[in-house]
Amino acid sequence: MITKRIIPCLDVKNGRVVKGVNFAGLNDVASPVELAKFYSDAGADELVFYDITASAEGRRLFTDILTETARQVFIPLTVGGGINTTEDFDRVLKCGADKVSVNSGAIRNPELVREAARLYGDQCVVLSVDVKRVDGEFRVFAKGGREDTGMEAVSWIRRCVDMGAGEIVVNSMDTDGVKGGFDLEMLNAVCEAVSVPVIASGGAGCAEDFVTLFKALPKVDAGLAASIFHFGEVKIADLKRIMAENGIPARIV
Repeated sequence: MITKRIIPCLDVKNGRVVKGVNFAGLNDVASPVELAKFYSDAGADELVFYDITASAEGRRLFTDILTETARQVFIPLTVGGGINTTEDFDRVLKCGADKVSVNSGAIRNPELVREAARLYGDQCVVLSVDVKRVDGEFRVFAKGGREDTGMEAVSWIRRCVDMGAGEIVVNSMDTDGVKGGFDLEMLNAVCEAVSVPVIASGGAGCAEDFVTLFKALPKVDAGLAASIFHFGEVKIADLKRIMAENGIPARIV
């Protein structure tokens, strides 16, 4: 049976890991290099590194910090932020990333997904989608959750998968940082629409939230979280033990 992945997320701003609530009110947490090494040693299955203001500021991702972070980890590393061209894919991969996450860049130019998948393989292209309910519809937001695109999220995700996105990160803006549990309704809608791996992001407040996620939605492949890991509220080893006790397959280190 395929194990469910636990993925800490490093939201990086000005070279530091930060965390907020509902994509706002960012607080400084730690050095991404030190935190990445800690999670790699602590049993995380993968890591996600987001340069969260690159798109909004219209600049490239900080490659020096990324390169040093990649040197510290021995688990798959997904990197995103300011990815607008296949040259950005190439640059980030050469810095040590295993997969590249694209969000606003794909919204601006959907063909980027197709071209990147052709050049680097579907498994390398991760579509990250910031989704919020607007008038009862799941709506795609761009630029770090700052801009409503007007696009319906599930149809957008399906379109990108058809073009070659090999994995989807669903970031629920409604539950981000609130710690009230994952957005099961939103995640279920995405899982029913696509056959590629789906990663749940936004809302984890305790270990039991992951158990609820994987039991309610067996099609979800991974759970991603930030603050509960950063602030020591949930230890990855404890989380995996609880998952195993509840019959959820996990990689125990």
